[in-house]
Amino acid sequence: MSDLESLTAWAGAFIAKLDSSQRRALMKSVVTELRARQSRRIGEQRNPDGSAYEPRKPRLRLKPGRIRRAMFMRLRTTRYMKAQSDENAAVVTFAGNAQRIAAVHQFGLRDRVNKAGMEVTYAQRELLGFADGDVERLTDLVLNHLTR
Repeated sequence: MSDLESLTAWAGAFIAKLDSSQRRALMKSVVTELRARQSRRIGEQRNPDGSAYEPRKPRLRLKPGRIRRAMFMRLRTTRYMKAQSDENAAVVTFAGNAQRIAAVHQFGLRDRVNKAGMEVTYAQRELLGFADGDVERLTDLVLNHLTR
Protein backbone atom coordinates (compact mmCIF):
# COMPACT_ATOMS: atom_id res chain seq x y z
CA MET A 1 0.00 0.00 0.00
CA SER A 2 1.43 3.41 -0.95
CA ASP A 3 1.87 6.26 1.50
CA LEU A 4 -1.05 8.16 -0.02
CA GLU A 5 -3.38 5.16 0.28
CA SER A 6 -2.36 4.61 3.90
CA LEU A 7 -2.96 8.32 4.63
CA THR A 8 -6.41 8.08 3.03
CA ALA A 9 -7.29 4.97 5.05
CA TRP A 10 -5.99 6.48 8.29
CA ALA A 11 -7.59 9.91 7.90
CA GLY A 12 -10.85 8.69 6.33
CA ALA A 13 -12.48 7.77 9.63
CA PHE A 14 -11.53 11.08 11.23
CA ILE A 15 -12.65 13.15 8.26
CA ALA A 16 -15.99 11.31 8.05
CA LYS A 17 -16.84 12.54 11.56
CA LEU A 18 -16.40 16.19 10.57
CA ASP A 19 -19.37 18.21 9.37
CA SER A 20 -19.42 19.41 5.76
CA SER A 21 -18.13 22.94 6.47
CA GLN A 22 -15.15 21.56 8.41
CA ARG A 23 -14.41 19.04 5.65
CA ARG A 24 -14.65 21.82 3.05
CA ALA A 25 -12.17 23.95 5.02
CA LEU A 26 -9.80 20.98 5.41
CA MET A 27 -9.95 20.13 1.70
CA LYS A 28 -9.35 23.79 0.79
CA SER A 29 -6.21 23.91 2.93
CA VAL A 30 -5.05 20.55 1.50
CA VAL A 31 -5.54 21.58 -2.13
CA THR A 32 -3.90 24.98 -1.55
CA GLU A 33 -0.85 23.29 -0.06
CA LEU A 34 -0.74 20.69 -2.85
CA ARG A 35 -0.91 23.34 -5.56
CA ALA A 36 1.86 25.38 -3.93
CA ARG A 37 4.12 22.33 -3.55
CA GLN A 38 3.49 21.19 -7.15
CA SER A 39 4.21 24.69 -8.46
CA ARG A 40 7.41 24.95 -6.42
CA ARG A 41 8.61 21.56 -7.65
CA ILE A 42 7.83 22.42 -11.29
CA GLY A 43 9.79 25.65 -10.81
CA GLU A 44 12.74 23.61 -9.57
CA GLN A 45 12.27 21.41 -12.67
CA ARG A 46 12.17 18.18 -10.69
CA ASN A 47 10.09 15.02 -11.14
CA PRO A 48 8.20 13.76 -8.08
CA ASP A 49 10.94 11.17 -7.47
CA GLY A 50 13.52 13.98 -7.18
CA SER A 51 15.24 13.50 -10.53
CA ALA A 52 15.76 16.54 -12.78
CA TYR A 53 13.66 17.13 -15.86
CA GLU A 54 15.29 16.12 -19.10
CA PRO A 55 16.63 19.38 -20.57
CA ARG A 56 15.25 20.88 -23.73
CA LYS A 57 16.90 20.09 -27.00
CA PRO A 58 19.05 23.05 -28.14
CA ARG A 59 17.72 25.18 -30.95
CA LEU A 60 20.10 26.10 -33.71
CA ARG A 61 18.84 29.68 -34.05
CA LEU A 62 19.86 30.73 -30.54
CA LYS A 63 23.01 32.73 -30.16
CA PRO A 64 25.63 31.24 -27.84
CA GLY A 65 25.25 32.42 -24.27
CA ARG A 66 21.62 33.44 -24.62
CA ILE A 67 19.52 32.37 -21.65
CA ARG A 68 16.16 30.88 -22.47
CA ARG A 69 13.14 31.22 -20.28
CA ALA A 70 12.68 28.43 -17.74
CA MET A 71 10.29 25.63 -18.72
CA PHE A 72 6.66 25.83 -17.62
CA MET A 73 6.84 29.35 -16.13
CA ARG A 74 3.33 30.28 -17.22
CA LEU A 75 1.94 26.78 -16.84
CA ARG A 76 2.50 26.81 -13.08
CA THR A 77 0.69 30.11 -12.46
CA THR A 78 -2.72 30.19 -10.80
CA ARG A 79 -4.28 31.13 -14.13
CA TYR A 80 -3.47 27.71 -15.58
CA MET A 81 -2.85 25.43 -12.59
CA LYS A 82 -6.16 25.24 -10.80
CA ALA A 83 -6.89 24.04 -7.29
CA GLN A 84 -10.46 22.77 -6.85
CA SER A 85 -12.03 21.34 -3.74
CA ASP A 86 -15.34 20.51 -2.10
CA GLU A 87 -16.16 18.58 1.07
CA ASN A 88 -15.32 15.24 -0.57
CA ALA A 89 -12.34 15.90 -2.84
CA ALA A 90 -9.28 18.04 -3.47
CA VAL A 91 -7.93 18.22 -7.05
CA VAL A 92 -5.03 20.05 -8.70
CA THR A 93 -5.50 20.27 -12.46
CA PHE A 94 -4.66 22.38 -15.47
CA ALA A 95 -7.22 24.56 -17.26
CA GLY A 96 -7.96 25.02 -20.94
CA ASN A 97 -5.23 24.51 -23.52
CA ALA A 98 -2.70 24.18 -20.70
CA GLN A 99 -4.25 20.79 -19.90
CA ARG A 100 -3.25 19.44 -23.32
CA ILE A 101 0.27 20.86 -23.04
CA ALA A 102 0.66 19.43 -19.54
CA ALA A 103 -0.55 15.99 -20.68
CA VAL A 104 1.95 15.94 -23.53
CA HIS A 105 4.82 16.57 -21.11
CA GLN A 106 3.43 14.44 -18.25
CA PHE A 107 3.27 11.31 -20.41
CA GLY A 108 5.92 12.09 -23.06
CA LEU A 109 3.54 12.22 -26.03
CA ARG A 110 3.88 13.54 -29.59
CA ASP A 111 2.61 17.02 -30.43
CA ARG A 112 2.98 19.66 -33.11
CA VAL A 113 5.48 22.44 -32.48
CA ASN A 114 3.12 24.97 -34.13
CA LYS A 115 0.03 24.82 -36.35
CA ALA A 116 1.95 24.05 -39.53
CA GLY A 117 4.99 22.55 -37.85
CA MET A 118 6.42 19.11 -37.61
CA GLU A 119 5.49 16.68 -34.87
CA VAL A 120 7.92 16.12 -32.02
CA THR A 121 8.00 13.50 -29.29
CA TYR A 122 8.48 15.36 -26.03
CA ALA A 123 10.46 13.97 -23.12
CA GLN A 124 8.45 12.76 -20.15
CA ARG A 125 8.46 15.42 -17.44
CA GLU A 126 6.06 14.65 -14.61
CA LEU A 127 4.33 17.90 -13.74
CA LEU A 128 1.86 16.54 -11.21
CA GLY A 129 2.60 13.80 -8.71
CA PHE A 130 3.38 13.17 -5.07
CA ALA A 131 6.95 13.78 -3.97
CA ASP A 132 8.47 12.24 -0.83
CA GLY A 133 7.55 15.07 1.54
CA ASP A 134 4.04 15.68 0.20
CA VAL A 135 2.32 12.88 2.09
CA GLU A 136 4.01 13.85 5.38
CA ARG A 137 2.97 17.48 4.87
CA LEU A 138 -0.63 16.44 4.16
CA THR A 139 -0.61 14.28 7.29
CA ASP A 140 0.53 17.30 9.31
CA LEU A 141 -2.22 19.44 7.77
CA VAL A 142 -4.92 16.90 8.66
CA LEU A 143 -3.58 16.52 12.22
CA ASN A 144 -3.43 20.28 12.73
CA HIS A 145 -6.98 20.66 11.44
CA LEU A 146 -8.30 17.86 13.67
CA THR A 147 -6.60 19.15 16.82
CA ARG A 148 -8.06 22.65 16.46
